[in-house]
Amino acid sequence: MKSVKDYIRTIPDFPHEGIMFRDVTTLFADPRGFRMAIDQMLHPYAGIKIDKVVGLEARGFIMGGAIAHQLSIGFVPIRKKGKLPGKTISQDYKLEYGEATMEIHDDAIKAGERVLVVDDLLATGGTAEAGIKLLRKLKAEIASTSFIIDLPDLGGRRRLEAMGMDVQALCSFEGS
Repeated sequence: MKSVKDYIRTIPDFPHEGIMFRDVTTLFADPRGFRMAIDQMLHPYAGIKIDKVVGLEARGFIMGGAIAHQLSIGFVPIRKKGKLPGKTISQDYKLEYGEATMEIHDDAIKAGERVLVVDDLLATGGTAEAGIKLLRKLKAEIASTSFIIDLPDLGGRRRLEAMGMDVQALCSFEGS
């Protein structure tokens, strides 16, 4: 029987030499693999109150939208700076080569709402940390964070757990 990990393609030397890129588009393209991933991402939250799913740009939108649909709750995107049309709040964060900014609409989450943060990959944790900081500014209660892939060697899980986050991942790959 196949696991979620079996549906993920590895592309060597992308986007830079020495990087093993974990490509989830092959998972998304396969109906059984995609369904398996959604079902497995939902499983830890059976019976837990969640008001909204928050997806981190961009592949977090794919998983997050499907999970929100299955839970019959709303979906909220956290996007790169300048992509949201309404009034936003922002959070800067560091990338491997420079800095970036994430934004969320300032009225997307009501104080006290329980949210699930979703993305495809947890590497260094910088993007997820920025998203968590935005949600905390809006006084959201973060039920958990959920990823398809964890790259434990890059320290993202430790970083999020140090922030008090529950971290769930369907599979992990060694290295970067």
